[in-house]
Amino acid sequence: MPLSGIRVVDLTRILAGPYATMVLGDYGADVIKVERPGGGDDTRAWGPPWVPGAAGASAYFTAINRNKRSCCVDLKAEA
Repeated sequence: MPLSGIRVVDLTRILAGPYATMVLGDYGADVIKVERPGGGDDTRAWGPPWVPGAAGASAYFTAINRNKRSCCVDLKAEA
């Protein structure tokens, strides 16, 4: 893979940023998605509104975050 050995920290949300890091992951980069505590990425909830209990079942979130690892970090708290 062309980007094997490259590590990318993904702090993006919604559309262009997640798409760009998805492509980097597709080419072999080790992409680590950083999400906020208490809910993660907003797009996790972009499931079909007509399906009860569809939270966390977003096809968009699943597709755009393929080939990524993720972690939850509170960037507002002092270390």
